[in-house]
Amino acid sequence: MAKTLAEMAVEVLTTADGRAKTALSHKYAKDWFAARDAGAPIEIGSANPPLQPSRPDKPELLSPRDVPRRRPGSLQGQIALLHAVAHIELNAVDLHWDMIARYTHVEMPIGFYDDWVKCADEESKHFNLVCDCLEDLDSFYGALPAHAGMWRAAEDTAEDMMGRLAVVPMVLEARGLDVTPGMIEVFKRAKLDKVIEALEVIYAEEVGHVAFGSKWFHFLCGRHNHDPKDVFHELVRKYFHGGLKPPFNDEKRAEAGLPPDFYWPLADEIPAKSKK
Repeated sequence: MAKTLAEMAVEVLTTADGRAKTALSHKYAKDWFAARDAGAPIEIGSANPPLQPSRPDKPELLSPRDVPRRRPGSLQGQIALLHAVAHIELNAVDLHWDMIARYTHVEMPIGFYDDWVKCADEESKHFNLVCDCLEDLDSFYGALPAHAGMWRAAEDTAEDMMGRLAVVPMVLEARGLDVTPGMIEVFKRAKLDKVIEALEVIYAEEVGHVAFGSKWFHFLCGRHNHDPKDVFHELVRKYFHGGLKPPFNDEKRAEAGLPPDFYWPLADEIPAKSKK
Protein backbone atom coordinates (compact mmCIF):
# COMPACT_ATOMS: atom_id res chain seq x y z
CA MET A 1 0.00 0.00 0.00
CA ALA A 2 1.32 3.45 -0.93
CA LYS A 3 2.47 5.68 1.92
CA THR A 4 0.35 8.67 2.84
CA LEU A 5 1.95 12.09 3.16
CA ALA A 6 1.54 11.95 6.95
CA GLU A 7 3.38 8.60 7.03
CA MET A 8 6.15 10.05 4.90
CA ALA A 9 6.44 12.94 7.34
CA VAL A 10 6.79 10.60 10.31
CA GLU A 11 9.47 8.60 8.51
CA VAL A 12 11.50 11.79 8.03
CA LEU A 13 10.95 12.77 11.67
CA THR A 14 12.15 9.37 12.90
CA THR A 15 15.32 9.34 10.77
CA ALA A 16 18.23 10.39 12.99
CA ASP A 17 21.19 11.16 10.70
CA GLY A 18 21.04 14.66 9.22
CA ARG A 19 22.16 13.75 5.70
CA ALA A 20 19.85 10.70 5.64
CA LYS A 21 16.93 12.74 7.00
CA THR A 22 17.34 15.42 4.35
CA ALA A 23 17.80 12.85 1.55
CA LEU A 24 14.48 11.26 2.54
CA SER A 25 12.90 14.72 2.80
CA HIS A 26 14.01 15.52 -0.76
CA LYS A 27 12.71 12.16 -2.03
CA TYR A 28 9.28 12.55 -0.48
CA ALA A 29 8.96 16.15 -1.64
CA LYS A 30 9.78 15.02 -5.18
CA ASP A 31 7.26 12.18 -4.91
CA TRP A 32 4.57 14.54 -3.60
CA PHE A 33 4.92 17.09 -6.39
CA ALA A 34 5.31 14.44 -9.10
CA ALA A 35 2.03 12.88 -8.00
CA ARG A 36 0.35 16.31 -7.91
CA ASP A 37 1.60 17.07 -11.43
CA ALA A 38 0.31 13.71 -12.64
CA GLY A 39 -3.16 14.50 -11.29
CA ALA A 40 -3.03 11.64 -8.80
CA PRO A 41 -2.16 13.31 -5.49
CA ILE A 42 -0.85 11.25 -2.60
CA GLU A 43 -3.39 10.87 0.18
CA ILE A 44 -2.78 13.12 3.19
CA GLY A 45 -3.74 10.42 5.69
CA SER A 46 -3.06 10.71 9.40
CA ALA A 47 -0.26 9.67 11.73
CA ASN A 48 1.10 9.98 15.24
CA PRO A 49 4.30 12.00 14.96
CA PRO A 50 6.78 11.73 17.86
CA LEU A 51 6.83 14.61 20.33
CA GLN A 52 10.55 14.93 19.54
CA PRO A 53 12.21 13.97 16.25
CA SER A 54 15.08 11.50 16.06
CA ARG A 55 18.49 13.13 16.29
CA PRO A 56 22.08 11.98 15.67
CA ASP A 57 24.32 11.23 18.68
CA LYS A 58 26.23 14.42 17.92
CA PRO A 59 25.99 17.36 18.41
CA GLU A 60 25.73 17.31 22.16
CA LEU A 61 22.68 19.42 23.06
CA LEU A 62 23.23 21.98 25.81
CA SER A 63 21.17 24.60 27.60
CA PRO A 64 21.40 27.88 25.64
CA ARG A 65 23.45 29.52 28.40
CA ASP A 66 25.99 26.67 28.26
CA VAL A 67 26.67 26.81 24.51
CA PRO A 68 30.17 28.33 24.13
CA ARG A 69 30.28 31.74 22.47
CA ARG A 70 32.97 32.40 19.88
CA ARG A 71 33.90 35.63 18.16
CA PRO A 72 32.96 35.54 14.45
CA GLY A 73 36.19 37.35 13.56
CA SER A 74 38.15 34.10 13.95
CA LEU A 75 37.93 30.98 11.79
CA GLN A 76 36.78 28.96 14.79
CA GLY A 77 34.11 31.56 15.46
CA GLN A 78 32.95 31.39 11.85
CA ILE A 79 32.77 27.60 12.04
CA ALA A 80 30.74 27.89 15.26
CA LEU A 81 28.34 30.32 13.56
CA LEU A 82 27.90 27.96 10.60
CA HIS A 83 27.38 25.03 12.96
CA ALA A 84 24.59 26.94 14.69
CA VAL A 85 22.97 27.67 11.31
CA ALA A 86 23.17 23.99 10.33
CA HIS A 87 21.47 23.08 13.61
CA ILE A 88 18.69 25.59 12.96
CA GLU A 89 18.16 24.27 9.42
CA LEU A 90 17.96 20.64 10.55
CA ASN A 91 15.38 21.59 13.16
CA ALA A 92 13.48 23.48 10.45
CA VAL A 93 13.30 20.34 8.29
CA ASP A 94 11.62 18.54 11.18
CA LEU A 95 9.40 21.49 12.07
CA HIS A 96 7.90 21.58 8.58
CA TRP A 97 7.33 17.82 8.34
CA ASP A 98 5.85 17.94 11.85
CA MET A 99 3.49 20.69 10.67
CA ILE A 100 2.32 18.30 7.95
CA ALA A 101 1.86 15.26 10.19
CA ARG A 102 0.58 16.78 13.42
CA TYR A 103 -2.49 18.72 12.33
CA THR A 104 -4.15 16.44 9.79
CA HIS A 105 -7.30 16.53 11.94
CA VAL A 106 -7.72 20.18 10.87
CA GLU A 107 -9.28 20.33 7.41
CA MET A 108 -7.01 22.38 5.16
CA PRO A 109 -6.76 22.98 1.40
CA ILE A 110 -4.21 20.86 -0.42
CA GLY A 111 -2.21 24.05 -1.03
CA PHE A 112 -1.36 24.04 2.68
CA TYR A 113 0.49 20.76 2.19
CA ASP A 114 2.11 21.98 -1.03
CA ASP A 115 3.57 24.92 0.85
CA TRP A 116 5.00 22.97 3.80
CA VAL A 117 6.41 20.19 1.64
CA LYS A 118 8.15 22.90 -0.41
CA CYS A 119 9.49 24.49 2.80
CA ALA A 120 10.77 21.15 4.11
CA ASP A 121 12.47 20.48 0.78
CA GLU A 122 14.16 23.89 0.82
CA GLU A 123 15.25 23.54 4.46
CA SER A 124 16.80 20.19 3.54
CA LYS A 125 18.77 21.95 0.81
CA HIS A 126 19.83 24.65 3.28
CA PHE A 127 21.12 22.09 5.80
CA ASN A 128 23.21 20.37 3.15
CA LEU A 129 24.59 23.64 1.78
CA VAL A 130 25.78 24.64 5.25
CA CYS A 131 27.16 21.16 5.97
CA ASP A 132 29.15 21.34 2.73
CA CYS A 133 30.57 24.69 3.85
CA LEU A 134 31.53 23.24 7.25
CA GLU A 135 33.29 20.32 5.57
CA ASP A 136 35.20 22.72 3.31
CA LEU A 137 36.48 24.30 6.54
CA ASP A 138 37.56 20.88 7.91
CA SER A 139 34.63 20.64 10.28
CA PHE A 140 31.21 18.93 10.23
CA TYR A 141 27.76 19.12 11.77
CA GLY A 142 28.10 17.51 15.19
CA ALA A 143 31.63 18.74 15.84
CA LEU A 144 30.42 21.35 18.34
CA PRO A 145 27.66 21.42 20.97
CA ALA A 146 24.32 22.94 19.98
CA HIS A 147 21.25 24.64 21.42
CA ALA A 148 18.91 22.19 23.17
CA GLY A 149 15.93 24.55 23.17
CA MET A 150 15.27 24.60 19.43
CA TRP A 151 12.37 22.14 19.62
CA ARG A 152 10.64 23.76 22.60
CA ALA A 153 8.25 25.81 20.45
CA ALA A 154 7.15 22.62 18.67
CA GLU A 155 6.40 20.85 21.94
CA ASP A 156 4.56 23.84 23.38
CA THR A 157 2.32 24.16 20.31
CA ALA A 158 1.78 20.45 19.63
CA GLU A 159 -1.96 20.86 20.35
CA ASP A 160 -2.37 24.32 18.80
CA MET A 161 -1.97 24.70 15.06
CA MET A 162 -2.45 28.47 15.09
CA GLY A 163 0.09 28.75 17.90
CA ARG A 164 2.55 26.77 15.80
CA LEU A 165 2.04 29.04 12.79
CA ALA A 166 2.43 32.14 14.95
CA VAL A 167 5.58 31.08 16.76
CA VAL A 168 7.55 29.04 14.22
CA PRO A 169 7.34 30.78 10.83
CA MET A 170 6.07 34.18 12.03
CA VAL A 171 8.48 34.63 14.96
CA LEU A 172 11.41 32.21 14.75
CA GLU A 173 11.84 32.17 10.98
CA ALA A 174 11.14 35.89 10.78
CA ARG A 175 14.06 36.35 13.18
CA GLY A 176 16.24 34.75 10.51
CA LEU A 177 15.30 37.60 8.17
CA ASP A 178 16.62 40.03 10.80
CA VAL A 179 19.99 38.37 11.47
CA THR A 180 21.03 36.78 8.16
CA PRO A 181 22.23 40.02 6.49
CA GLY A 182 24.67 40.53 9.37
CA MET A 183 25.93 36.96 9.02
CA ILE A 184 26.49 37.48 5.31
CA GLU A 185 28.64 40.52 6.13
CA VAL A 186 30.74 38.42 8.54
CA PHE A 187 31.56 35.96 5.78
CA LYS A 188 32.13 38.70 3.22
CA ARG A 189 34.85 40.07 5.51
CA ALA A 190 36.27 36.55 5.72
CA LYS A 191 36.10 36.22 1.90
CA LEU A 192 34.34 32.85 2.15
CA ASP A 193 32.42 33.00 -1.12
CA LYS A 194 30.76 29.57 -0.89
CA VAL A 195 29.35 30.42 2.53
CA ILE A 196 28.06 33.77 1.24
CA GLU A 197 26.30 32.02 -1.66
CA ALA A 198 24.69 29.50 0.70
CA LEU A 199 23.46 32.18 3.09
CA GLU A 200 22.07 34.27 0.23
CA VAL A 201 20.03 31.26 -0.95
CA ILE A 202 18.76 30.72 2.59
CA TYR A 203 17.90 34.41 3.02
CA ALA A 204 15.91 34.56 -0.22
CA GLU A 205 13.94 31.38 0.45
CA GLU A 206 13.19 32.06 4.12
CA VAL A 207 11.05 35.04 3.06
CA GLY A 208 8.73 32.53 1.41
CA HIS A 209 8.59 30.37 4.54
CA VAL A 210 7.54 33.30 6.70
CA ALA A 211 5.00 34.25 4.02
CA PHE A 212 3.47 30.75 4.09
CA GLY A 213 3.12 31.01 7.85
CA SER A 214 1.41 34.39 7.57
CA LYS A 215 -0.85 33.18 4.73
CA TRP A 216 -2.17 30.14 6.59
CA PHE A 217 -2.41 31.98 9.90
CA HIS A 218 -4.61 34.59 8.23
CA PHE A 219 -6.59 31.82 6.51
CA LEU A 220 -7.44 30.21 9.86
CA CYS A 221 -8.26 33.57 11.43
CA GLY A 222 -10.64 34.22 8.55
CA ARG A 223 -12.24 30.81 9.01
CA HIS A 224 -12.97 31.62 12.67
CA ASN A 225 -13.70 35.33 12.11
CA HIS A 226 -10.79 36.37 14.36
CA ASP A 227 -8.69 39.53 14.11
CA PRO A 228 -5.26 38.23 13.00
CA LYS A 229 -3.21 40.86 14.81
CA ASP A 230 -4.97 40.35 18.15
CA VAL A 231 -4.75 36.57 17.91
CA PHE A 232 -1.07 36.74 16.93
CA HIS A 233 -0.27 38.90 19.96
CA GLU A 234 -2.20 36.55 22.25
CA LEU A 235 -0.48 33.41 20.94
CA VAL A 236 3.03 34.86 20.97
CA ARG A 237 2.55 36.01 24.56
CA LYS A 238 1.36 32.52 25.44
CA TYR A 239 3.96 30.40 23.68
CA PHE A 240 7.10 32.40 22.94
CA HIS A 241 9.67 32.25 25.72
CA GLY A 242 12.32 34.56 24.33
CA GLY A 243 12.15 38.22 23.50
CA LEU A 244 11.26 39.94 20.25
CA LYS A 245 14.38 42.01 19.93
CA PRO A 246 14.95 44.78 17.43
CA PRO A 247 16.43 45.68 15.04
CA PHE A 248 13.81 44.15 12.77
CA ASN A 249 14.15 43.74 9.02
CA ASP A 250 10.93 45.66 8.35
CA GLU A 251 11.30 45.49 4.57
CA LYS A 252 11.67 41.69 4.33
CA ARG A 253 9.07 41.11 7.05
CA ALA A 254 6.59 43.21 5.06
CA GLU A 255 7.46 41.26 1.91
CA ALA A 256 6.56 38.11 3.86
CA GLY A 257 3.22 39.53 5.00
CA LEU A 258 4.24 40.65 8.50
CA PRO A 259 3.36 44.34 9.02
CA PRO A 260 5.12 46.26 11.82
CA ASP A 261 2.03 46.43 14.03
CA PHE A 262 2.23 42.64 14.43
CA TYR A 263 5.65 42.54 16.07
CA TRP A 264 6.68 46.00 17.27
CA PRO A 265 4.06 46.08 20.09
CA LEU A 266 5.60 42.84 21.42
CA ALA A 267 9.21 44.01 21.26
CA ASP A 268 9.23 45.53 24.76
CA GLU A 269 6.50 43.43 26.35
CA ILE A 270 7.98 39.96 26.14
CA PRO A 271 11.45 40.63 27.59
CA ALA A 272 9.82 42.48 30.50
CA LYS A 273 7.45 39.58 31.10
CA SER A 274 10.27 37.04 31.02
CA LYS A 275 12.13 38.83 33.83
CA LYS A 276 9.32 38.38 36.31
